[in-house]
Amino acid sequence: MEAGFYHQPVLLQEVIEHMQIRPDGLYIDATFGGGGHSRAILSHLGPQGRLVVFDQDEDAYRNRIPDERVTFVRENFRHLERFCKLHKALGADGILADLGVSSYQFDTAERGFSTRFDGALDMRMDNRAKLTAADVLTTYSEHHLHQLFQDYGEVTNSRTLAKTIVTLRKAHPLRTIGEFKSLIQPIVKGNPAKYLAQVFQALRIEVNDELGALKDLLTQSTAVLKPGGRLSIITFHSLEDRLVKNFMKNGSFETVEDNPYSFETPPKVFSLVTKKPVTAGATELKENPRSRSAKLRVAEKR
Repeated sequence: MEAGFYHQPVLLQEVIEHMQIRPDGLYIDATFGGGGHSRAILSHLGPQGRLVVFDQDEDAYRNRIPDERVTFVRENFRHLERFCKLHKALGADGILADLGVSSYQFDTAERGFSTRFDGALDMRMDNRAKLTAADVLTTYSEHHLHQLFQDYGEVTNSRTLAKTIVTLRKAHPLRTIGEFKSLIQPIVKGNPAKYLAQVFQALRIEVNDELGALKDLLTQSTAVLKPGGRLSIITFHSLEDRLVKNFMKNGSFETVEDNPYSFETPPKVFSLVTKKPVTAGATELKENPRSRSAKLRVAEKR
């Protein structure tokens, strides 16, 4: 499987530029995917440099780079600190995470990530995990489904959607994307492609606990990076971006209001390298439409 086919890395030049790679440095790519970012980092590393990569996906593992400077950890990046300790990779010069679903995952029908194909309602990033999208749709309560579609997908009629699923699922099978799409077809609002994308995003985030995993990654990055080490995160939707922005700025996940009368200012863990998120330029947008929602934020550990 060719890496280029597997996944076109977004904001590649911008990532490399902001990471300021040292030839003898230690770097972590928390989302190996097709290895595009990893290969670019490796090309800037000398013989003493080292790269630790994480990916829970079996297909990504099959695509790994045969290079003695690379350590592949086939685990979710939420276990970052534990495995960096295990592989003596604390005190890193840089951590990168590209939170997008790889093009390969989207384009492989049986993975169930895309609304374009009919496949199993799966959506697991790690096929060793138990929970699938079908499980969510067939077992979650109406209230739980409503919250999920509202919070993770910002679906306009999330309450109606949840009610429809719970009412109809007793009599209708919900194993495949086709079955699910035909079940909810009468209540789709606005642009069907956009609506389904929001619904699928919500299910994917739930199945993989993506926001929980991101919080774990961000929290542990402070213990893994050395002072002066850089944290680079590429997000694809506002839920992720808000967590990254708040964490880099305030060291917490909540939005902290600047209060001129407050005497308590918690110590800042990071200095912002990018004041505003870096986005794709015209050439990349033309070559890779999936880059249009990508935002890169970079911060340096104090």
